[in-house]
Amino acid sequence: MSDVLAMMDEWGPERVVCVSDARTGMRGVLVIDNTARGMGKGGMRMSPSVTVAEVARLARVMTYKWAGVDLFFGGAKAGIAADPASSDREAVLRAFVRALAQEIPRRYVAGLDMGLSERDAAIVQDELDDRGAAVGTPHVLGGMPYDELGVTGFGVAEAADAAARHAGMSLRGARVAVQGFGAVGHAAARRLDELGAAVVAVSTVHGALHDPDGLDVGRLLALRAEAGDAAVREYGGRLLPPGAELSVPADVLVPAALQDVIDEEAASDVRASIVVEGANLPTGRAAQRVLAERGVTVVPDFVANAGGVVAAAFAMDARYSAFRPDPDAVFAAVSAKMRDNTGRVLDAARAQGTTTHEAAVALAQERVRAAMELKGRWRPRPRSGLPGRPR
Repeated sequence: MSDVLAMMDEWGPERVVCVSDARTGMRGVLVIDNTARGMGKGGMRMSPSVTVAEVARLARVMTYKWAGVDLFFGGAKAGIAADPASSDREAVLRAFVRALAQEIPRRYVAGLDMGLSERDAAIVQDELDDRGAAVGTPHVLGGMPYDELGVTGFGVAEAADAAARHAGMSLRGARVAVQGFGAVGHAAARRLDELGAAVVAVSTVHGALHDPDGLDVGRLLALRAEAGDAAVREYGGRLLPPGAELSVPADVLVPAALQDVIDEEAASDVRASIVVEGANLPTGRAAQRVLAERGVTVVPDFVANAGGVVAAAFAMDARYSAFRPDPDAVFAAVSAKMRDNTGRVLDAARAQGTTTHEAAVALAQERVRAAMELKGRWRPRPRSGLPGRPR
């Protein structure tokens, strides 16, 4: 386990809670990074490889994401070290939320992340007997199933359109490669197709489907509903090794799968002129510098994929309401926020002569610092562990 004290800097984390349960074998962690602008809110993931350091990095991203869209919640993240395909999945999840009953929902409200679904959000509510314990629950329970609705992917596509316009390019007819065809990737591809882009590559763990003339996104979506990740195989056509989608000829690249997928070498091979980060932390600082030096415009993750937190804000507001949030209002707000923030960050990076990540972090930190100063919390400390924008 990483040294938790070494992870702490002037921004946080404020609270790191590790829990376990001998009967189910559950092991997990909750990291509440910074609550100067509001209570902790962030997704909960389940993966055998979850670590404290990973969850802390993602909690910091949430701090910046909430501040970046100027909504008033704080950064937090939770992780369960377990296999989401295990038959003990529900028992492990219930043990985890029971162990955090002192934190949920007083300091933290659970959301959805890798390995968990809308039904899992319902289980969290059930285990704690509290509708306020989680958001992202199914529609039949009065929730806002934003993964099912594809809100985050929709926002990624809106950010891509805004970045293209900023560069003097039309997204209509532009070639787009999408890494990942999960909750974010498939929704991004659908919206990009609606906006007139030609989706030329889509990848899953089974490989990268590539057609320079454009894929039939509607057919791919139908195959995904039947075959999941195997849709790229069922589609037919040219299937490249996983990862090849990052370097196919394209105008826009959307990495919407895992973190740390674009290193310096991969950044040198990217052939797109715009990268829109649908996943959390897909690039590191070294890769970001390479992309910037090559003139590639990058829309940072916590700007591009913040549509999910906009939807989560609506869901947070409606947790105890008898009325469901209005999806049309959510999509309209996501579009407006993504387009405005994308332009703001790209303008700031150009004016400051920095990378877009540095410009976006500076904007978020300015807002968080202002809240900390007003509440008497600000006292800068030497950088250590996971400083500023953790990578």
